[in-house]
Amino acid sequence: MTRDEARSKPRDPGPRHDRRFTVRYGPAAVILVLLTALVSFLIFAGFTPLPPTNAVLLGMLVVNVAGIFLVFCFILVEAWSLFKARRAGVAGAQLHIQIVALFSIVAAAPALLMAWVGSVMLDRSLNPNFMRDGRAFVQTTIDAARLFREAQCKSLLQEARLTASDLDRAKLMFEVDRPLFREFLTSRTRFLGFAAAALMKPDGAIIEKVDSGAPVGAPIARPEPQDFEDARKNEPLCLIIDEGRGFAAVRQLASFENTFLYVSRPVDPFTVEFPRQAARLVTLYDAFDSHRRSIQIAFATMFALIALIMLLSATWLGLSFANRLVAPIRRLIAATDQVSSGNLNVQVAVRKNEGDLAHLGETFNKMTSELRLQQNRLIAASSLIDERRLFTEAVLSGVPVAVVAVGSRGEITVLNPSAARLIQLEGGQAKAAIGRPLEEVLPEIKDIFAEARAGQARMSPTEASIARGGLERLFSVSVISAPTGRSGKSYIVTLDDITDLVSAQRTAAWADVARRIAHEIRNPLTPIQLSAERIKRKYGKLITQDRDIFDQCTDTIVRQVDDIKRMVDEFSSFARMPKARVENDDLSECVRRVLFLMRVAHPALVFEEDLPAEPVHGRFDRRLLSQALTNIVKNATEGIEAQATLESAAGAAFEGRIRVRLSVLGDLVFIDVMDNGKGFPKDNRQRLLEPYMTTRAEGTGLGLPIVAKILADHGGGLELRDAPAGRGAWVRLYFPLAGQAQDGQGRGQDEARADARPQGAAASAQNP
Repeated sequence: MTRDEARSKPRDPGPRHDRRFTVRYGPAAVILVLLTALVSFLIFAGFTPLPPTNAVLLGMLVVNVAGIFLVFCFILVEAWSLFKARRAGVAGAQLHIQIVALFSIVAAAPALLMAWVGSVMLDRSLNPNFMRDGRAFVQTTIDAARLFREAQCKSLLQEARLTASDLDRAKLMFEVDRPLFREFLTSRTRFLGFAAAALMKPDGAIIEKVDSGAPVGAPIARPEPQDFEDARKNEPLCLIIDEGRGFAAVRQLASFENTFLYVSRPVDPFTVEFPRQAARLVTLYDAFDSHRRSIQIAFATMFALIALIMLLSATWLGLSFANRLVAPIRRLIAATDQVSSGNLNVQVAVRKNEGDLAHLGETFNKMTSELRLQQNRLIAASSLIDERRLFTEAVLSGVPVAVVAVGSRGEITVLNPSAARLIQLEGGQAKAAIGRPLEEVLPEIKDIFAEARAGQARMSPTEASIARGGLERLFSVSVISAPTGRSGKSYIVTLDDITDLVSAQRTAAWADVARRIAHEIRNPLTPIQLSAERIKRKYGKLITQDRDIFDQCTDTIVRQVDDIKRMVDEFSSFARMPKARVENDDLSECVRRVLFLMRVAHPALVFEEDLPAEPVHGRFDRRLLSQALTNIVKNATEGIEAQATLESAAGAAFEGRIRVRLSVLGDLVFIDVMDNGKGFPKDNRQRLLEPYMTTRAEGTGLGLPIVAKILADHGGGLELRDAPAGRGAWVRLYFPLAGQAQDGQGRGQDEARADARPQGAAASAQNP
């Protein structure tokens, strides 16, 4: 083991306080408490000579409670250690708590289940179902007897009311024939089963009395004054007489003055004695039930104490076992935390007596060693890849050719700065193109890329025209495929701007052609012209017939020869353009003079100028630049005349406008000429810069190429765009104010402007 590995060996992150007391005396305390619980159970069950008296049971209860408190204190010490470890974030603390909780639940669940089963069995043994049913039956019988007595009372009250009504109707009989009335009262008393009936005054005086001779209820009991008041209010009340063995009722007689009917009836003795005996039986059952609950409480208390002792003992054993089990796991967790933070030099201590956990520690140490070795290899490979990537990015950033890397699904994966400028993305916007389909970003090369993906061999470079921001440029497109190591292929698309190169080649070719044509044509022109003039002078006077035709023919020959000479002169001028002689001058004044001449030549047109108030000094050839600007403005006037002819044919009013703007961005100067004329064609617009390419029948096609040649000699260029208003042409001339002619052929126009302008100036320069 190296010195670094030794320093990286993790310490045991568990609690390191002094636990000698709990480790030494904890097991002894648990064993003592378990023995105490066993002895208490034997005494309570009567398996010992010591009788389970109240004093003995109370003493055992105190001893068990003291033992529980002792074990609980030991557990609190261990729990406090766990709590501190948990708060300190010690590795394995959560696992330690889970193991202790699991042991506690495993120990407590059976104990609680047995306690519940035991209490239920004891309750079943001391309180059988038939005893509960008998108590309920007796209670129901008491209620039935009470209901029966109430029914007898209601019957007596109903019959007393009917009898009082009959006596009220027999009032005349009472006054005329008292014996007959007495006989009528006697018959009613016997028929209704009254024990006695009487007509009495509120003071207790009896007017008439009938006695049936019944053993109960025959003697007439004097009602209380309140009973007579209740009878006046017609409140149905039964009077209990003879110690509850009879009922009596009092009803007022409406036909008699201050007279009441008194009737009585005996009650069945069963309904009197049975409730008393049943109440006595329920009292005895309740006394037994209270004794049963005392036995159950005592049993449950003892069982709860024993269950609590078992639970605390299991918790202590769980803590002790968890300490041994979690210690190596805690070391592994601490080491894993260090590995997750990037330290692969960590090693765990391995103890042979830990069994499989020791083997796990050895495996962990081997794993970290292997990971450290693999990490060193990956770091070295990553460094090499980074170096190659930086080198590739440096090469791509310095390459003027646009390079686009495309994935196997046709999505863009890499763009170099030239490609970002080509698709007009700046800064963070270039990242927005990553992941988008190539056909969406560069639709002009969609067919070329599709053909390359369909083919197996590498494609040769293909020319494609790409328009961006109103400019049309010619690019040489090459697609190279390469395997990615997976199921698909990746592609490298290169786009090289060959517009200037092709234009220069064509210009050089046309210049050579023009030089040869001028040389070959110029030689016979002078003899032809001299011969025609000589024929006219010598033979003009001799021809008398068709003299007009003769003169017209000779004049035509001379005039056409002059036209051919001028054309040859233009060829010569294009072939031998004078070299620009740059001098310090004011560009604003040069533009103003050109506009002044054009206003004089075309007074019907509206010329707008947007020139800086301050002079714009630079190095340029005033004569050549004035010639170039004059040609551009002249082309604008011709486009307006063509558009005016179309508008006049349609019967619409038209006003020609030409706007000239001079602006400076960075070290570049821009001259924008915008009109509302016919405008440029959409297709093959860039070919208008080639010699002898024109859209007018009378044009020679050399105006724009000469302007482009003049600006190229000044280190600038020429752009053909559509006017911002939607109709017309927009021609942009640009060159550096410093007057240093750029190679031009080495860098494209967009790259030259991107190098010269500050960020954000391109958009403002494109939109007037």
